[in-house]
Amino acid sequence: MSRFLDLFLAWLTVEKGLSGNTCSAYAADLGRYLDHLERLQRNTTDSIQAADIAEFLGKERERGLAPRSRARLLSAIRMFHRFLLIERYATTNPSAIIEAPRPLKKLPTFLSMPEVEKLLNAAQGSRPEDIRDRAMLELLYATGLRVSELVNLKLREVNLEVGYLMTLGKGNKERLVPIGATACHRVAEYLEQVRSKQDPEQQQDELFLSRLGESMTRQAFWNIIKKRALLAGVRTCISPHTLRHSFATHLLANGADLRSVQIMLGHADLSTTQIYTHVTRERLKQLHKELHPRG
Repeated sequence: MSRFLDLFLAWLTVEKGLSGNTCSAYAADLGRYLDHLERLQRNTTDSIQAADIAEFLGKERERGLAPRSRARLLSAIRMFHRFLLIERYATTNPSAIIEAPRPLKKLPTFLSMPEVEKLLNAAQGSRPEDIRDRAMLELLYATGLRVSELVNLKLREVNLEVGYLMTLGKGNKERLVPIGATACHRVAEYLEQVRSKQDPEQQQDELFLSRLGESMTRQAFWNIIKKRALLAGVRTCISPHTLRHSFATHLLANGADLRSVQIMLGHADLSTTQIYTHVTRERLKQLHKELHPRG
């Protein structure tokens, strides 16, 4: 069965245009599923039963996998079996009758505006890494980019004069995002004082470079934001995605319309963006409880 996984991953890349990170996630999920089928001695595609899939998901639940993760897992299995059917490697789709677990709606974690200010101020300093970190944090908060979009951002995709950047999001979809004056200033400062010395011939495509002048990884930026949050004394459990959540929540709280926020975040479905309206409502309820004399 493993050969079908290789064919499926190639299909995702070529036909669906999915990113390497997404394909890696599919490979990890489906690897466990195929191991399960091997233990059941399902050696042909048409020997797989719906009960086999249900049994696998049940074992994943017993293993402690959350409903949201199991729903994602089933989504990968469904796509895999659809692929087998489309490419005529199978004549049936046993995943079609399996219902997805209903995940609990978890509101995204975000920082308050004072917390964002503390985080950004924690990158003050004249060292090259301080100037770079401040520029990255300012740009992330100003645009709501995903961390992968930030570290893969190319020099040619940023226009500081106009105040826009072009990014390649999920599904290889391009979108234009406004930057804002403060972030433009910090990025220009980084380009002039740091990057121009690291890569004077502009041989590297990426906007942000590591201390060694190489492309930056998502893990490296994760460490940067953790370090700066610690210096800032921000106690909220923080990740790069926290600033993306903060970007969306603060825009809506200050009167932005949902459709505009959807476009800037690069959400394919408006319902994905609507979770932030729940955040703002919950915040208002909390403020009312804390501040109203009869709360």
